[in-house]
Amino acid sequence: MMKMKMRLLLFLCGVLRVSADVLHEDLAIAGCSDSDGEFMYALDGEEKWFADFKQEKGVEPLPPFIDHASYPEGTYGSAVANLQICRSNLKSCRQAMKGIPEQKDGPSSLVIYTRDDVELGEKNILVCHVSGFYPAPVNVSWTKNGQKVTEGTSINVPFPSKDSTFTQISRLDFIPQLGDIYSCSVDHPALTEPLTRIWDVELNSPQPSVGPDVFCGLGLTIGLLGVAVGTFFLIKGNECS
Repeated sequence: MMKMKMRLLLFLCGVLRVSADVLHEDLAIAGCSDSDGEFMYALDGEEKWFADFKQEKGVEPLPPFIDHASYPEGTYGSAVANLQICRSNLKSCRQAMKGIPEQKDGPSSLVIYTRDDVELGEKNILVCHVSGFYPAPVNVSWTKNGQKVTEGTSINVPFPSKDSTFTQISRLDFIPQLGDIYSCSVDHPALTEPLTRIWDVELNSPQPSVGPDVFCGLGLTIGLLGVAVGTFFLIKGNECS
């Protein structure tokens, strides 16, 4: 039986050839649902620009030390127009596909990690990486020591994978302190209950490194042991001769 998906996101994807040896993937996404929408440009898997329909502006999510692409004035207005077209098309698709169940796939992977090596008392970022779900988006929530956290959190727009599923990344700005426990929970229509991962500052703090003195001492011990064993067999050999 052929499975069909009612796609709420429409894709435009092209490959831009820069030279004979280099290929770059230039991606544009226009998508919508009854309550939300997405319009995004990406290059080589990195989001370059997206429309924030709640704050009614365009956003460049890349950090300031990376060269930003220049988007002409009116790009956000174009995104709003595309959102209206998308919702009109969505209504037509629903009428044409009435009675066909929508396929739902819960996240296949949920990983939580820090952006930088952990140093107690130093600012860092916790990353919650969610992938393998359909349709988009997911709802991500954070807790610290059992209390819900909203300040310092952010989430990117859904990014499509080649298998027609999506990936989203949520971030939490935090200062690691010994004993603090953080959690990232993900909710999706395909899940019966939220999927949660826990990150413990104490358990995830870097362990003291083993210095060169230890390796030198270990090597010397092994070397002396080898000499002792060789001497033993030499004496035993002389006794037998």
